[in-house]
Amino acid sequence: MTAEGTPRPTFGHRWMSGAEVRRAFIEFFDERLHREMPSSSLVPHNDPTVLLTTAGMQQMTPYFLGLETPPSVRMTSVQKCFRTVDIDEVGDESHCTFFFMLGNFSVGDYFKRESLAWSWTFLTEVMGLDPDRLYPTVHPDDTDAFAIWRDEIGVPEARIGKLSDNWWGPVGPTGPNGPDSEIYFDLDPESAETGGGPGESDRYLEIWNNVFMEFMQAQDGSRTPLPKQNVDTGMGLERLTAMMQGVRSIYDTDLYQTIIERAGELAGVRYGDDPETDRALRVIADHSRAATFLISDGVLPGNEGRSYVLRRVLRRAIRFGRRLGLDKPFLAEMAGVVISQFGADYRNLTERRSQIERVLLHEEETFGRTLTAGMNRFQQEARELLEAARESQQLSVTFPGETAFRLYDTFGFPLDLTIDLAREQGMAVDQAGFDVAMAHQREVSRGRDAFRDASRDRVSLYVDHGGDATVFTGYSEFESTGTVIALLGPDGPLETAEAGQAVEVILDRTPFYGESGGQIGDKGHLRTETGLVDIDDTFKPTPGLYVHRGTVAEGFVQVGEKVEAKIDADRRRAIMRNHTATHLLHRALRIVLGNEAHQAGSLVAPDRLRFDFTSLDAMTAEQVAEVAGIVNEQVVASLPVSTRETSYADAVEGGAMALFGEKYGDQVRVVSIDGFSRELCGGTHLRHTGEVGPFLILSEGSVAAGVRRIEAVTGAPAVERMLRQQATLESLARESRTPWFELPQHVTGLRQKLRDSEREISRLRSQLAGSGIDELVGRALQVDGVQVLAAKVAVESRDDLRQMGDRLRDRIGSGVVVLGAVVDDRASLLAMVTSDVVARGVRAGDLVRDAAAYVDGKGGGRPDLAEAGGKNPAGLDDAIAAIEPLVRASLG
Repeated sequence: MTAEGTPRPTFGHRWMSGAEVRRAFIEFFDERLHREMPSSSLVPHNDPTVLLTTAGMQQMTPYFLGLETPPSVRMTSVQKCFRTVDIDEVGDESHCTFFFMLGNFSVGDYFKRESLAWSWTFLTEVMGLDPDRLYPTVHPDDTDAFAIWRDEIGVPEARIGKLSDNWWGPVGPTGPNGPDSEIYFDLDPESAETGGGPGESDRYLEIWNNVFMEFMQAQDGSRTPLPKQNVDTGMGLERLTAMMQGVRSIYDTDLYQTIIERAGELAGVRYGDDPETDRALRVIADHSRAATFLISDGVLPGNEGRSYVLRRVLRRAIRFGRRLGLDKPFLAEMAGVVISQFGADYRNLTERRSQIERVLLHEEETFGRTLTAGMNRFQQEARELLEAARESQQLSVTFPGETAFRLYDTFGFPLDLTIDLAREQGMAVDQAGFDVAMAHQREVSRGRDAFRDASRDRVSLYVDHGGDATVFTGYSEFESTGTVIALLGPDGPLETAEAGQAVEVILDRTPFYGESGGQIGDKGHLRTETGLVDIDDTFKPTPGLYVHRGTVAEGFVQVGEKVEAKIDADRRRAIMRNHTATHLLHRALRIVLGNEAHQAGSLVAPDRLRFDFTSLDAMTAEQVAEVAGIVNEQVVASLPVSTRETSYADAVEGGAMALFGEKYGDQVRVVSIDGFSRELCGGTHLRHTGEVGPFLILSEGSVAAGVRRIEAVTGAPAVERMLRQQATLESLARESRTPWFELPQHVTGLRQKLRDSEREISRLRSQLAGSGIDELVGRALQVDGVQVLAAKVAVESRDDLRQMGDRLRDRIGSGVVVLGAVVDDRASLLAMVTSDVVARGVRAGDLVRDAAAYVDGKGGGRPDLAEAGGKNPAGLDDAIAAIEPLVRASLG
């Protein structure tokens, strides 16, 4: 509508609102037996490869791939879409992040003829677009689509473009793919411009794309026809609405103008009066619309993934709002406009209105403080940099990465905002320098827990703010609803914890088991209306108080909020298997070793169990096997596991085992394994021993005087280990051509043969070395009355070198022996000097130290015996040659 309230000129039959265009599209395909599918969430279902839904076909993919049966072979939808690729361009007249995609889909039903004809009919007859201004394009190889456009629909051949990029897929090296056909609209048919045709010039606006999944591509690039051919089409509601309202920009349509007008009223400005004002209003319109839909689909602001995408668009909208003078929170007001406009078609907008407004208000208030402080500091730094650049006549200016990190670390000023602001002032940001500063900060913080140990002061803090008791529901359920009683950061209590912040959470009731009795604490997450906390550990600083330690992953959490607490159920089940197995193991040990075997400690984790027990003697292999056999017998018997609470006295009198050194209250919990075991235990257990699965003992050994330790696995880790062992045995059996059950005897025989061979090799090596002794002795020189034998020899090891040196020294009786050899690709030197020659001033340590310089090494030792090594074997000849002058100098 114009400012006077009259309809603008349109490219179609009549001016139509965005809602009317949407309705017309759905009704058109409903008449053609298409089932209307509700828009899927912006958070893709079971597709971790993408952050957000970017096209209407994403929810159809399981049907196209044959993974699921479609509700109908013909479907249509108006899909919410979000694309981040153009986020920095939003603010001009065409780019946006959030949009609605109109689509019709065929799963093995109709194909090119119907799809193209219906597209043409809808655009020309329902919308009333001038056929002479519509330009289809096809892939050069798609002769079928070309013929349909020309011969059946009647588009002149000159108006049918052929574009090589009219091809979709495959996603990856293999998979479904095929040609597509686009339809363009000529925005200015009177123009004399010749800058290219559809797909090449801005004069032609792409309206609709028909994708034909026709082939399956193999690994070698070859394509074969699919047995069932599918159709996927997409058309932007915003673009089509712009054409039906006769405007060039999507922001001039009623899909945006309602939001823009309200933002202008709040800021006291009017759209169309100033280019910079218009840019800011377009950013606010797109980003507030996007944020409202994202939050309605469960996305909350955070520092990673889609949460970070939301935070980024919110912060960008806030920054552009500040430019318009919107210093007070305004995004919740914008969300109200969006909800009023689209709530009838997307019910979750209305249902989550309170949550949307709370999240937007909190994020805006929090970032507003960051923006004020950080912006002032950024402007100061930027001003100084630009002034220095002008004085030195620098052509380009880089904002230092370390300064960008200080803005982030001190003010919480995000790097992407620094990059945006720097770009606006003609500067680049040293992102590598930022990364280095960030890495240094992490290195400094590494190994340092965000929280101090549960000291007396910390425990008092827990009790003061969390009370002294939490209702534990985890014996019977894996998820519970509760209330946040307290939040604690590293420095004390908090009212609110933000995304990225380490936090300890105390609830009034929880399914999370707090570490105690050897069983480690649960992991999982806490979800409130406004935030998500990933819990990494749960512990009990006092017997009845449970503390959940983790990090706020998305949004924010506040004291007093309702919370859905959900543990990692698979991890808990693994812990329960190991805990019940620990009770079985304890009883089995007492059966095999006697009642003197008492528990001395334990660890119950998801991947293993560890059990310490008292025993003066190591267990024999037979005893270990017997214990494992007893445990597995009880597993196969699938005995019932039951629990009851009673008084301590009654429990002990009834035969329940109490652990030495443990402190128990008046009321205790007894875990009984029917007819086999009864212990006092507060941990979580299975309902039947059969759920333990295989039980394997990994090791048995000593950990202290009189204390032994068994480590074992159950369930999936035990199965995995058995399968690996089986594969290893079968492989060895094949290689050795021996039945697997004879492998122990076979290995024993091989070891005996190896020992015999080693003895024979040693004998032969000694014999060989002895045969060369005479020849080496004959090479000794006389230096001032002292025999000097320096030679390079071939040996296998340093031990062989020493043995040869001993023999040569014994043979010459008096003198100097220096040997060099290459051992393990390194140079080795050995020097021996008899005592009478040492008395004349020749020292073995001095000789090897000076000779080692030739082999890039060093060494030393006693006057009569010394060794050296070096990394340059090529220098051995020079090292040996240097011995005679070194001895002569020492004697002189």
